Amino acid sequence: MHFALPPRRSPHPLPGARSSRLPLHRRKQLKTIALIAFAVLSILYLLSHFYSWSSTIKAPAATAGVVIVTLLDHERFSESYISKVVANREDYAKRHGYTNFFASVSDYEEAFGDSPRSWAKVPAVRHAMALNPTSKYFFHLSPHALIMNPAQSLKSHLLDRSRLESVILKDVPVVPPDSIIRTFSHQKEKDVDLILTQDVEDLNPGSFILKNGDFARYFLDLWFDPLFRNYNFAKAETHGLDHIMQWHPTVLAHTALVPQRYLNAFSKDSTGPSPDGSYKDGDFIIRFPACEESETGDCPELEAYYKLWQKKNKSERDA
Repeated sequence: MHFALPPRRSPHPLPGARSSRLPLHRRKQLKTIALIAFAVLSILYLLSHFYSWSSTIKAPAATAGVVIVTLLDHERFSESYISKVVANREDYAKRHGYTNFFASVSDYEEAFGDSPRSWAKVPAVRHAMALNPTSKYFFHLSPHALIMNPAQSLKSHLLDRSRLESVILKDVPVVPPDSIIRTFSHQKEKDVDLILTQDVEDLNPGSFILKNGDFARYFLDLWFDPLFRNYNFAKAETHGLDHIMQWHPTVLAHTALVPQRYLNAFSKDSTGPSPDGSYKDGDFIIRFPACEESETGDCPELEAYYKLWQKKNKSERDA
């Protein structure tokens, strides 16, 4: 005989048969215990994966390495020009035990797409971090700049705690000259993950120092967001950075602005330096903004200071 529905168990057990069902209160206890055990195991599983993930991306506290990130445009600048920039970086890294990361703009064309080529600096820094996960600091340095005081280590120049705290620009307009958003007046070295400068009218990301960690990855992802890259800012990533610093206090709280000459001094023939932002003999860096617009692939202004740098190096070796 066939049934439209499975036959049901008789509600009347046979006389003398033992019921296989547990009492209601006992079943509730077992269900509660099972749920608690499942919750505990789930939490332990998530925590183990979280700490495993964290340990793979965080730089060890004892690591003091510095990676110098230089983004080179082989399509626009001559090999002679590029070789001078590379030689300047290699000399500095060798002196202080730092690592150089030389990247090419063409390596990131797929990432920045139709956006201006200057955006390539963001994925270049992220790339350097991926290849050097235990390095503590990443120093992005414009390819149109030279290190003119190579004896000065980054630690003694800016990364030392008391040194950095003594030069942080506090309670000043984030975007000069009159932004209503100002830097925090209580900024401390321990809060700082990003160090950069201003010029006369903007933040200037030509040279900046980024500390490895969760903030660095968050900041670079935010900065490179398609919304900013596709917004058609007049100054591309510079104006994107201006926007982020004024509208995202979480980022500003981790950022230290320092005087321009500490990290990004403009050459004397440049336009737009901040007050006292032009290069003076003995400064750490000299930057040549006009070289960025070179149509010949070379830059006589950088050439002149490169020869001066070579002369200083020779004098040091002969001393």
